[in-house]
Amino acid sequence: MTGRSAPSIWWWAFGYFACYVPYAALTKLLTGGRIETGGTPVGGMEILPPSVMAAVGTLIIFLLATGWWRKARTVEIAGLKIPRPGNLQILSGLCSSGIIATTTLAYTFKGVSIVFVMLLMRGGVLVMAPVIDRLTGRHVRWFSWMGLVLSLASLVVAFAFDPKRGGDLTLLCAIDVGLYLAFYFVRLSLMSRLAKSNEPGANLRYFVEEGMVSAPALLVLLGLGALFLGGEGGAQLTAGFTTFWDRPVVLEGLAVGALSQGTGICGGLIFLDTRENTFCVPVNRASSVLAGLVSSYWLYLAYDYRAVPRNELWGALLIIGAIGFLTIPSTVQKWRAKRRAG
Repeated sequence: MTGRSAPSIWWWAFGYFACYVPYAALTKLLTGGRIETGGTPVGGMEILPPSVMAAVGTLIIFLLATGWWRKARTVEIAGLKIPRPGNLQILSGLCSSGIIATTTLAYTFKGVSIVFVMLLMRGGVLVMAPVIDRLTGRHVRWFSWMGLVLSLASLVVAFAFDPKRGGDLTLLCAIDVGLYLAFYFVRLSLMSRLAKSNEPGANLRYFVEEGMVSAPALLVLLGLGALFLGGEGGAQLTAGFTTFWDRPVVLEGLAVGALSQGTGICGGLIFLDTRENTFCVPVNRASSVLAGLVSSYWLYLAYDYRAVPRNELWGALLIIGAIGFLTIPSTVQKWRAKRRAG
């Protein structure tokens, strides 16, 4: 990933976008009652166990296929070398678990559009990016600032010109967004201090060790919740481990998890790029906001969901402008290389 042949950050951004479009749409369809789910719509908590199971399986397949699992540090027990993440990588993995859960739950709240909640969550991470850069001593270049400003402008457009949308932000949705932002702050801070390095293999080691913790830890927590959590939440978690598998949408539920892990893989590799967070975070956030816009149009055209409001469309267009500024360094670099070659 740090070598000369490493894929461009824009390939990871495309992979993030390609996974996020069906992930967001499928989650909304399963929990919104717009497709046949075998009776009642799938509950917001119910979808978590099967999707996280699929996420664990997807990560295992990815690490085996790429051979990246060998990058993890090991500890020898009874003559066997066992992968053992570092303590801070474990903490980062637990934060990643929280991000997986809160992201999926965000698309299950009724009355909140995909684009609106994505602008809310992504905007918070955009705001914290230069703060984390300052705290970790990274220099922020001018085009990164411009990408950040345009990304934040998309949020202003989304809120300022449609005040009624704020009424859809329920207390549970607000708590979910708050937890999401807290998990991201800790995760990005740890990445900036421990990875985003030019040292060969350092970023991949961090990526693998964090991944070894994130989805498996969340699956364990969900199992404990199903056993000991009472009320509607506990009942839905139990259903996710049991009666969900009798529904006719098992494959769709597993697809949500596989696609979620796809966004996690591509998103993590975007964040681990050696450039400053004020560059990497807008690349990641812009990809997801555009994906939310596309998935919203998909739901509108195919399943009669509400149309995307004009202000949210303008916000997405500002995101496209941000992407334009963030492509400046690679464009200039290619132009200079051609001039030297000519």
